[in-house]
Formats: sequence, C-alpha cells, structure tokens
Amino acid sequence: MKASAIANLNIALVKYWGKRNKELILPKNSSISVTIEGLFSHTTVEFGEEYKDDIFVLDGKEFKRGSEEYDEYIEKFLNFVRQFSKINFRAKIVSKNNFPPAAGLASSAAGFAALATAINKALNLALSQTELSILARRGSGSATRSIFGGFVEWRKGVKEDGSDSSAVQIVPPDYWPDFRILICLTSKKEKKIKSRAGMEQTVKTSPYYRAWLATVDEDLKKAKKGILEKNFTLVGKTAEENCLKMHATMITTYPPIIYWNEGTIEVIRSVLNWREGGLETYFTIDAGPQVKILCKELDVSEVKKRLKNIKTLENTILARPGRGARITKRHLF
Repeated sequence: MKASAIANLNIALVKYWGKRNKELILPKNSSISVTIEGLFSHTTVEFGEEYKDDIFVLDGKEFKRGSEEYDEYIEKFLNFVRQFSKINFRAKIVSKNNFPPAAGLASSAAGFAALATAINKALNLALSQTELSILARRGSGSATRSIFGGFVEWRKGVKEDGSDSSAVQIVPPDYWPDFRILICLTSKKEKKIKSRAGMEQTVKTSPYYRAWLATVDEDLKKAKKGILEKNFTLVGKTAEENCLKMHATMITTYPPIIYWNEGTIEVIRSVLNWREGGLETYFTIDAGPQVKILCKELDVSEVKKRLKNIKTLENTILARPGRGARITKRHLF
C-alpha cells in the first residue's frame, strides 16, 4: 500500500478564480493551462496499520494537527480518500518540491496531482485520468489540470456533486514544440494570503468580480482557438488580458490583495516595452509575485539576455510544455 508519483506545475493561461462550492472545490469558471516540464512535486504515500495518525512531511518539515497545511489540506483530503475508497488506514506522506512552495507557483497543483496519482496506485483504485483529475481537485482546484500534460482545460461543470468538473487535454506537450515560458522569480518568500483565502475574499467583496465572470468564456474560446491553431499572438494577448482582469478583482477587494512587488512591476513594464519594440512577448501572473513570460523558442536567447538587466529578479527558469502526472519507482522513504 505504498506508491510514489511525480506531477509537474501548470501555468494558467485563462485563470480559475473563485469557487461555487468551497467544500467540493468547484470553480465559478472554467480555465486553461499549460503543464510545464522540469518543475515538479515528488510524493510518496503509504497506508498501513502501523500509522496511528496521518503524517505529512513537506520539503523536510513535518506539519502536525493544528497547522493549516495539515487540517485544511491534508487531513480533509485523506478523510475524503478513506470515505471514497472504504479503507480506514492512516497514511504517511512525504513530498518534495524542486521549487519554492506557496510563492505563487501553484505548488498545491503539483502536490495534489502527485498525491492523487500515488494514492490511486497504492490503493489499487484503477481510476481513469478523468476520475484522477476529479480526485486531485478535492485537494486543490488547479491540481485537476496537472494530471494531464500539454495544454489542458478544466471544465467547471454544472452538476451540484461535481462529477462533471474535471480536466481534459486540449493538445499533448509535443503539439506546439516552440512554445516557451520563462518563469521570473521576483521573490522566494511565502505569500501572505493563500489563493484559497484570496478567492473567497474576492468573490465576497470585489465590485469587479461579475465583470470577470462575464468575460471569461470569451477568453476561453480565444485561448483554445489560439492553441489549436498555434496562434502565438492570440494565446499571448488573451493570457495577458485575462491575468490583468483577475488581478484587478484582487486589487479591488476589501482589504485589497496585492501580490505584486517591485520586481513584478519591472518585468511587466519590460515586456510591454519589448513588444512595442518588436520582440513579441506576453506576461501572465498567478496569485503571487512571480511573472511568467510567454515567448517563442527563437526569441528565448534575446529575452534571457534582456532579463539579465533586471536586478530585482532572484532567478529565471526556462520551461516548455511537459508531461502529466506519473508513477515513479523512486520512493522518498
């Protein structure tokens, strides 16, 4: 009853922001992302009689009962797994990220996609990818998308029980071979307001939230069309506009949620200036300060050269469309 899995991060091109059902983690809108290669969570899970309580270790630190990470995320998820699979064993989970957690890089997406995949193997649940996507969603909404590789759509669904709220692959990773993402780390600190709390605050208090929902479906159509046609301009423009609209809803909450820092602003201004000068780049930002620059492979060296002039950056990571969640034989304990 032990298994390990690896799942990559995904970067949302059309964002998910706001829940229609907090308990089942059902979104108010559908979303589209690209799963990226190289940044991942590696997770080992074991169920057994020897465990008197659930154990959760992330990046070498054990989280115990009473912590938000344990109570709100791990315990809730494992209790659902026990109910769903009709087993009563407690579990030990050890997970490692090769990127900073809770810094606006969708760490929970990779983490719960890896955990759901490992649990499926450990308990011999034989879930399909769609069912696995639904299971991962119960831990983190965006984990729904990291089950699949390439470009992925999370369909919000309409059913009250969430049985139709799952992800589907639009195209595989190798469909668009020259699509690139440069991840600009402007801070490795944990963000003060987690996405879950930020969403709830936005839905309750932002006067612009209705406008966000009213325009998302059009963004989804444009992004999907752009992906299928490999129309970089359409995808980049849509992703950038969608990102700015989402952050506008956050900024107009009470109290305001502003994830950006000095480095975030500098990268945004740079991308806009570069594009005006003929270098086609676009930016997108999730719930955090990190900026992801979308570009074509032929422009990567020029973008990297220009990024060296931005002194507020802590690190830059080049990424491409990557694989979905998968089992590994390498256990962490």
